[in-house]
Amino acid sequence: MEPESENTADWAAWHGAYDDPESSLSRRLATVQDRIREVLDGAPTGGFRAVSLCAGEGRDLISVLAGHPRRGDVTARLVELDERLAASARAAAGAAGLDGVEVVAGDASRTGAYAGAVPASLVLACGIFGNITGADIERTIGLLPRLCGPGAHVIWTRNRKKPDMVPQIGRWFAEHGFEERRLSPSEGGHCVGVHRFTGRPVPLGDDVQMFEFVGYYNIWKDEPAPGEQWREWSRRQAGKA
Repeated sequence: MEPESENTADWAAWHGAYDDPESSLSRRLATVQDRIREVLDGAPTGGFRAVSLCAGEGRDLISVLAGHPRRGDVTARLVELDERLAASARAAAGAAGLDGVEVVAGDASRTGAYAGAVPASLVLACGIFGNITGADIERTIGLLPRLCGPGAHVIWTRNRKKPDMVPQIGRWFAEHGFEERRLSPSEGGHCVGVHRFTGRPVPLGDDVQMFEFVGYYNIWKDEPAPGEQWREWSRRQAGKA
């Protein structure tokens, strides 16, 4: 799931920005995919669990697994509220023959959505931290040990708009038993971070809400959403026809 517009949440149209190789979202996706490959390449042999919060069309994990030698070891649950995007992810996983990938159309903000799929070796929290409040970022990080197994990796994203919250996000991860492994250069428009869980896993416990997906337009009221890049690109393409 990704940012809402001021009037309607057309998530499927917004995801079209990933089809533009020049868009910032496309570049961010490529970085996330690289980080996923690195985690898989370095993982111990045997079964590997992954969960993806607000998974959208699952382009990050599904695209990597489709061509990765560890694909048969991976079981994954992708949680996405928008049924159209969930259907797209389900179709992509099926086309790639990824029988271990489960796509759930549900509320990714609730810990209960991951019952039976955790503790995980990889947690994807991409496209979330720029769409929720700072308090909810902190709360979400504090609850991630419920989703993580020993040594699990969390891959997350956040824009670098001022005030840049990436340093504070890093401090919150450290406070909750995570060590920084990779962080995008500060001059990039988006940060892709990787943190490894070094603390003691916590039982999933009762179903609680990790965050409220407020949406890009409500967090960044004076800024155009990244999806505007896609709409402008579409207009340019239409003009060439």
